[in-house]
Formats: sequence, structure tokens, C-alpha cells
Amino acid sequence: MRVLVQRSLASSVAVAGTCIGKIEKGIVAFVGFTEGDTIEDIEYCIHKLLHLRIFEDTNGVMNESILDQKGSVLSISQFTLYASTEKGNRPSYSKALPASEAEPLYALWNQGLSSYVPVETGQFGADMKVSITNDGPVTILIESRKKHD
Repeated sequence: MRVLVQRSLASSVAVAGTCIGKIEKGIVAFVGFTEGDTIEDIEYCIHKLLHLRIFEDTNGVMNESILDQKGSVLSISQFTLYASTEKGNRPSYSKALPASEAEPLYALWNQGLSSYVPVETGQFGADMKVSITNDGPVTILIESRKKHD
């Protein structure tokens, strides 16, 4: 499981010209799944995202989490996080979990995350237009397979 985290001042997602999710200060989380991902991977990534100290404290130091800031998450499914560019110029997505298996995991991710912070979502499998005011910019990749790093 991979989660690309971007600290955001304001972000939204639209499908077919209609805004379906919107947050103010918080995190945009692009989420992708691969073969073998489990509820343990989801729980690990939720814990890591919630406790990343990427928000500034009163001294201007990145020392606070989204929980400290009482921020929100805009969660976007993103199978292209598992793109491979090793051969040729056309990315291969063979390491991305098929939609029929990834969608239930994405639902579990959103459900678990929403137990802690407000969560807005995109629409799984849809052509989405995501607008992000990236704060910093701060962009961090969380990978559940690197739990021991």
C-alpha cells in the first residue's frame, strides 16, 4: 500500500464538473494498493498519516500532526502510484491491484481514517479533477511494505 501525502491549505475533487469533496487545512492523501495488501497495511498507513509531524507549531517548526491541527483529509484513490517506468516510455500498472480488489480496501481505508479525522473522498475509478493548494510544498510517500525502516 502506498499513500502519497500532501499538506494542503485548501483542496477539492470534482467528477463531471461537480465538486464531490472539499477540505480546508489538512492533507490530500492519494492512495494505491498492490497484491498482498491487508487490513494491517491499512492500519499502519492510517497510523503513520495521523502522526506525521508535518504541520508547523507556534514556533514555526514542523512538529504537529493533523490530529494536533484538527485538520481534514481529502482521500483520492490512485492506482498510478504503482506505475512502473522501468521498460519503455509507457508506464505499466501491473503491480496495481485490480479495481475489484482495491475498491473494498479503499473503502476500509476511508472508514478507518474517518474514525479519527473528517474525511472527504473522491469517487473510486472515476475521472477526477483534483485541485490542491499544496502548503510548503510538503509531499511525503508512506509505504506499508517499509514498516521496519
